[in-house]
Amino acid sequence: MPSRTPHTPSPYRSSWFRRAATAVAVLATAIGTAGAAPGAIAAPATAAPTAAHPAAVAAAPDIPVANVKAHLAQLQSLATANSGNRAHGRPGYKASLDYVKAKLDAAGFTTSVQQFTAGGATGYNLVADWPGGNAGQILMTGAHLDSVTSGPGINDNGSGSSAVLETALAVAREGLKPAKHLRFAWWGAEELGLIGSRNYVNALPTAERSKITGYLNFDMVGSPNPGYFVYDDNPALEAVFKDWFAAKGVATEIETEGDGRSDHASFKNAGIAVGGLFTGAGRTKTSAQAQKWGGTAGQAFDRCYHSSCDTTSNINDTALDRNSDAIAHAVWTLSAN
Repeated sequence: MPSRTPHTPSPYRSSWFRRAATAVAVLATAIGTAGAAPGAIAAPATAAPTAAHPAAVAAAPDIPVANVKAHLAQLQSLATANSGNRAHGRPGYKASLDYVKAKLDAAGFTTSVQQFTAGGATGYNLVADWPGGNAGQILMTGAHLDSVTSGPGINDNGSGSSAVLETALAVAREGLKPAKHLRFAWWGAEELGLIGSRNYVNALPTAERSKITGYLNFDMVGSPNPGYFVYDDNPALEAVFKDWFAAKGVATEIETEGDGRSDHASFKNAGIAVGGLFTGAGRTKTSAQAQKWGGTAGQAFDRCYHSSCDTTSNINDTALDRNSDAIAHAVWTLSAN
């Protein structure tokens, strides 16, 4: 509203208004305290949260990196026991899904398994809903659970899968009561072309798609020579991550290597806002990036990308820890209002 020059009242009118205002205030006080106990003072009114002035967002808990690494160790064991991989259509993948599902079921999530067929084999998505929150506003967080056939896929993408799992378990431990409904997902057959996530999105009726206010994707968040890359597909979601890292003194860059190559693309193509984090794959770290983040210039962010050496020794603990905490921060923040 534009400003305007106020009119100056006469001193006599000002005096009269002051006396009248005083009288009204005394009367209001008398009415407000008439039913109170002698000597009681009425408590000040507290305004209810509104869209313009939302309630304060509770801080997310620290995600113990030891817990995330315990999930990685389990995924490694399952791959080792099943021909060295956790790929679509292979027993190692189904064993991985069963492990994640059992953890979520025990924590109180409502889980469902969606089947699909790809490459002549049955694939599976796992979806877990946390009870409560506005069912008309859903925040989704996900990662692909499958590996390539050539290795156990611990960074790609045991790292994202385990960080998302531990964040979901933290929701249960904290008894989080978010304003939005929380849904977590682990996708199958990503390595064959985002097949699991695309099947999920395509199966959703239009009305159900419209309820998803955002999808957060985490594919490779523990690369051994890491960078700190943030998806720039949606400014609001991007800002949540960039601001968190900035507060920790960690510089970030826009993520470009994985554009259209991970499960967020299935949601983005359906008109759903997406965000996420990435620590790099086969691209080479530059000298400027090594100066900024440490690590080795002239070497790939992940030398074991899609290889048999993508094992539990192929993880940078600091990157895994930071990204796991950033995931929890985003879930707590974005589900609050």
